[in-house]
Amino acid sequence: MTASMTAFSRQQSEQEWGSLTWEIRSVNHRYLETSVRLPEVFRGMENSVREAVRKNLSRGKVECQLRYQSNETGSGEISINEALVEQLVSANRVIQKHLNDDDAISSMELLRWPGVIAEAQIDSGALESAALTLFRTALDDLVATRKREGTELEGFLQQRIQSIREIVADLREKMPDILSAQRQSLLDKLEELKAELEPTRLEQEVALLAQKADVDEELDRLNAHLDEVARVLSNKGQKGRRLDFLMQELNREANTLSSKSIVVETTRGAVELKVLIEQMREQIQNIE
Repeated sequence: MTASMTAFSRQQSEQEWGSLTWEIRSVNHRYLETSVRLPEVFRGMENSVREAVRKNLSRGKVECQLRYQSNETGSGEISINEALVEQLVSANRVIQKHLNDDDAISSMELLRWPGVIAEAQIDSGALESAALTLFRTALDDLVATRKREGTELEGFLQQRIQSIREIVADLREKMPDILSAQRQSLLDKLEELKAELEPTRLEQEVALLAQKADVDEELDRLNAHLDEVARVLSNKGQKGRRLDFLMQELNREANTLSSKSIVVETTRGAVELKVLIEQMREQIQNIE
């Protein structure tokens, strides 16, 4: 199946301890390049994230970002670090004695002291497990999206392949009439000039004209390259690089066809081929 390199996935999970949100976006790139952005508490799972991407994707620039929002008010209770409070009160008394100051430390000042309000301890292993599970869901969704878009791209390419085949067949069918018309044109010019050529010399000129205008080889190679494009599309695995190379080969044959053109029909056909090939090349840049 053909897969695109352009896709986006967003997955969110709500838990009693907070919420997790994964965003994964991928765009076309020559190789697989992965960037991972994680909150500090999840740094230990970065290698697992990169490994999962490597196993599921072959090409593309992939950006993975995790957002974590803790549910600080989830329990409805405030936990006080009483041991720390006692230490602060005791220290305040000692200082009062030295300063001969009877002002006691206020409760609000104590609450503002770092660590007095204890943060709820959450199992980091459970956090990472939940985050990885959600990431796999997001990655599966991204892969599915890339495949859906790849199917559309393949349909687009198949349409262009058929259009190019039709142009090639039309040119091949017209070539005998084109050469015949050129032969007659040569005879008419000789008649206008009142010039006479020996039959042998005339046939040599006609043969030379036919040789210069012969595009059978180019038409054959165009069809052969189209067959290879269709074969690559039907295969599994990476296709983008091979298809990009084939577009170069198709364009080379179209240029040769244009250079050998002796009438407007072949010139127009070569231009139409170039337009179709360029359309295919642009879309192939997004194929994995």
